[in-house]
Amino acid sequence: MNAPADPTDTLRASLAALLDGLPPRQAAAAVERLIANYRGATPTDAPILRDRADVAAYAAYRMPATFEAVHSALEAFAAAVPDWTPASHVDVGGGTGAATWAVTATWPGERSVTVLDWAEPALALGREIAAANPALRDARWQRARIGTALTLESADLVTVSYVLNELAEADRTALVDAAAAAAQSVVIVEAGTPAGYARVIEARDRLIRAGFRIAAPCPHSAACPIVPGTDWCHFSARVSRSSLHRQVKGGSLAYEDEKFSYVAATRLPAGPAPARVVRRPQIRKGQVLLDLCESDEQLRRTTVTKRHGDLYKAARDADWGDPWPPDSAEPRGPVS
Repeated sequence: MNAPADPTDTLRASLAALLDGLPPRQAAAAVERLIANYRGATPTDAPILRDRADVAAYAAYRMPATFEAVHSALEAFAAAVPDWTPASHVDVGGGTGAATWAVTATWPGERSVTVLDWAEPALALGREIAAANPALRDARWQRARIGTALTLESADLVTVSYVLNELAEADRTALVDAAAAAAQSVVIVEAGTPAGYARVIEARDRLIRAGFRIAAPCPHSAACPIVPGTDWCHFSARVSRSSLHRQVKGGSLAYEDEKFSYVAATRLPAGPAPARVVRRPQIRKGQVLLDLCESDEQLRRTTVTKRHGDLYKAARDADWGDPWPPDSAEPRGPVS
């Protein structure tokens, strides 16, 4: 019996097929125009993705990065609720469905899936791509305006990825409140910029006030210890770059790093990480410097040295965004 296909590989192959017959220069021009539009002020009732060519080009360019960022956030969330699997999923503002693919990669198997978006061409293409993923073949793709008039059906999991940046403040508030009212668990992902982090913190605060607890990335549900305006919490996911990525960005590397901010909140019992690595670890001779957000609501730099044995080995393997300490490594002495 053949093993099920890896959703990551299936998605990559499906996206490559989208560009068959679309001249590379036309695809690159569409992506450049769409990026410019997304960076501007866009009314929430005016879809940016106008036709199939727009959607195909932008999906091939952006879906891999969105998938990797959301998958990374969901994996951290799944580690905090290891005995839970969502039986239903609503993806708000999901476009072509990158977050739905990330959910199937995190929790394999079929479930009720609904994707809501304003852009009909994006929904149509998402439906087309999803035919390659058995877990998404029965997904519903519904047109909906994401804003104050939005109502959501009850679901185990609601995802909102790279959507809040497109909304006015009143619409952002309404969306987060609707997700909190409908879901057991909510995962929100935004760009890893100071503005994206600010939107995530705004949503985090609303979810906590609605009775949710934070499962990831924070090790606590208290206020974020970062002083506003001094820094921002974000993470990184590695993304394989397609030829379209290299053409648009003019780069030669086979990968790029997608920076993102996120919050995963739940009404379920959850075991957040004791601490989380919030910067890229610094490896020095005989020591590793880890910047941690800790459960006592503090940011601290920890130095792990060779005298810490297995913990030192674990620190050398630690990555930005990982929980700390790993379960398998126990300290042999005090960590500074």
